[in-house]
Amino acid sequence: MTLWTSAEIAAATNGQANQDFTVTGVTFDSREVGPGDLFLALTGEETDGHRFLGGAFANGAAGAVTSQSVTYPSVQVDNTMIALEDLGCAARARVDATIIGVTGSVGKTGTKEALAAALNRAHPGRVHWSVKSYNNHTGVPLSLARMPRETRFGVFEMGMNHAGELSVLTGMVRPHIAIVTAIAPAHTAFFSGEEAIADAKGEIFQGLEPGGTAIVPFDSPHRDRLLAAAQPYAGRIVTFGSGAGADVRAVETMRVESGGTFVTARVHDRELSFTIAHPGAHWVSNALAVLAAVNDAGGDLGLAGLALADMAGLPGRGQRFLARVPGGEALVIDESYNANPSSMRATLAVIAQEDRRRIAVLGGMRELGDDSAAYHAALVEPIDEAGISHAILVGAEMVPLARALEGRVDFVHVPDAAAAKARLIDVLAPGDAVLIKGSNGIGLSAVVAALKAPAMAGTGD
Repeated sequence: MTLWTSAEIAAATNGQANQDFTVTGVTFDSREVGPGDLFLALTGEETDGHRFLGGAFANGAAGAVTSQSVTYPSVQVDNTMIALEDLGCAARARVDATIIGVTGSVGKTGTKEALAAALNRAHPGRVHWSVKSYNNHTGVPLSLARMPRETRFGVFEMGMNHAGELSVLTGMVRPHIAIVTAIAPAHTAFFSGEEAIADAKGEIFQGLEPGGTAIVPFDSPHRDRLLAAAQPYAGRIVTFGSGAGADVRAVETMRVESGGTFVTARVHDRELSFTIAHPGAHWVSNALAVLAAVNDAGGDLGLAGLALADMAGLPGRGQRFLARVPGGEALVIDESYNANPSSMRATLAVIAQEDRRRIAVLGGMRELGDDSAAYHAALVEPIDEAGISHAILVGAEMVPLARALEGRVDFVHVPDAAAAKARLIDVLAPGDAVLIKGSNGIGLSAVVAALKAPAMAGTGD
């Protein structure tokens, strides 16, 4: 199906088309170009997308947006980054859809995926959502630009690491419903404290459409701050959590044999029982936010519950798989995409539920500023509580935790992901459970990739 015509692209970006063409997708990464795509030749300090035009068209691009005159089918503009933003805003303007924005220090990608799955259950093929973690100044307009005009629901993740960033992103997305999942220490190097993080996350409400709904975590110590941020912009505020008084509340929870959680929830004046495939209290909170949004959007709560039961883990964000090891298999919990103190505690609590030997590969948590050493050292408590038999600490940031663990837990401290992989292969045994978690820059996804390989290094294959 046609996503954009060259005339529509030119009108949206105030550009000039050199010929007629149509596209079925949009990307600014030439490696991701497929047949029929539009390639945006973005320019930056370190690269220039115009260098990759040949490769993009060799991969099947149907057109490009450029700031130079080229012979390929294209729309020429003054600035390709501004053109991407303009195309995203044009996509948002042309749809008759309910738009939902999601942000938070933790849980935003999982909540976005669960919400999209819940809505898609009732409206298959009519839901559009951000892929991966495309939640920044390039990812959000790209996700918008990819939205088909027939979309019924749009779900967009928005992130930030500085004040003011979310106000710009939410102004593009213009959500009818805006969710803050949770407030936790993350990117604290750029903020004076959690209150400042809450204020920055609360910027998402500034983009609400008139009469829109703000969804706020009831149990958060920053609830009142978020409520105050929402009140000038929201026509309606809905809270979710476990505390008495939450509009969408977990009345009862129970761990099920599969590792997930059976939940009885009250959604305003309705009661609903459902199972969440993902384990952990943090996923109960995510699910309540999903139900709050589905209900406010006029969706089907029963089908939303079924979608939550069927959800598989995302790579880097809770995906579980069995890895081949000499003599058998070991359970791997892949949380390698990112980490902050709150998410570290939550995922260590998840592996604590495994009735087997527990190993943790923990990478440094970045962008924590002056309090970084204290945050890392404080992980000794959840490691103890999780009953970790062996910990592999990765990166220079983990020095304070290594000192705190002396004499308490069997551990090694290694410099990088390659050394972590070598150590893990030495100690991992059949029946073990291993949690792999750290900031993305530590590179623990390489350890996960090695465990997914048909024949792990060191197994003799």
